[in-house]
Amino acid sequence: MTHPAALDLLFIGGTGVISAAAVAHASSLGHRVTVLNRGVSALRPAPAGVEVLSADVRDTGAVRGALGSRTFDAVADFLSFTAEHVAAAVELYRGRTGQYVFISSASAYQKPPARLPVRESTPLRNPFWQYSRDKIAGEDILVQAYRSEGFPGTVVRPSHTYDATMVPLSGHWTDIHRMRAGLPVVVHGDGTSLWTLTHSRDFAKAFVGLLGRPAAVGESYTITSDEFLPWDAVYRSLAAAAGVPDPLLVHVPSETIAALDPGRGPGLLGDKSHSVIFDNSKIKSLVPDYQAVIPFSEGAREIIQWHDAHPQEQVLDTAWMEASDRLARWARAGA
Repeated sequence: MTHPAALDLLFIGGTGVISAAAVAHASSLGHRVTVLNRGVSALRPAPAGVEVLSADVRDTGAVRGALGSRTFDAVADFLSFTAEHVAAAVELYRGRTGQYVFISSASAYQKPPARLPVRESTPLRNPFWQYSRDKIAGEDILVQAYRSEGFPGTVVRPSHTYDATMVPLSGHWTDIHRMRAGLPVVVHGDGTSLWTLTHSRDFAKAFVGLLGRPAAVGESYTITSDEFLPWDAVYRSLAAAAGVPDPLLVHVPSETIAALDPGRGPGLLGDKSHSVIFDNSKIKSLVPDYQAVIPFSEGAREIIQWHDAHPQEQVLDTAWMEASDRLARWARAGA
């Protein structure tokens, strides 16, 4: 199917890991791109030529004022996280767009998965993580709007997507610091569960490719890399990029980590502890030229190089430093 040469696109958000890459890719293809957000983030500025509108997306009056009577070929919403957010978006963009894309989450898929690979037909159920249940509830609102009135909704479910600014580990940069310092680094479980990491530039190619396509309306799509790695390999890839050939990895059950650090518990128990391999056949059938080409070994080098060039972003989490020491002692005592 031939993609329209130029689309009028609105991105709600546009400065996050996923959305900024999609904005940049859409702009590079010659689409007319507008970004709407509060204008408070400077980490990933909009490319030249992208129109930026300022409004709080939770203030529908302010959004209506910013948009006026404009209409769009597609609206990509990266800032709806609950059923209430999606319901408000349906009201706001009804009659204003040919396609509304809700960015859900692959964590919404059944946990633990009954079978792999995960497909769009995999049931949506996550009893561990409220974030995922809220995304499912948002999808339900969109499906109902499509069924009852033909609202042109599309659901996209990314998995763990990263760019150079993000260290995709439980301790983020703190774990890299610990590797370089020769300190034990906590890995959940036994390090063998499989995980899929997708570079934001790869995600953007598929995501922008589905915008403005009538065939995508009423459908849901998973967009991830086809590469999957055991968690130990994820940690070791980043260690190698950081100049640490033999990091001291300590394996701790996810339940033990969650008990000590409840803030990390839902993401671990509801997502990262479960092996995930995704079938990207559906998005590839819609966007035939989509292929994720950036292996995590390359992405890991980008992450370390970026952080080494931006020392102000090398933030240490003192609570995780202490938790890591305690968990490492616990693991050694039980060895």
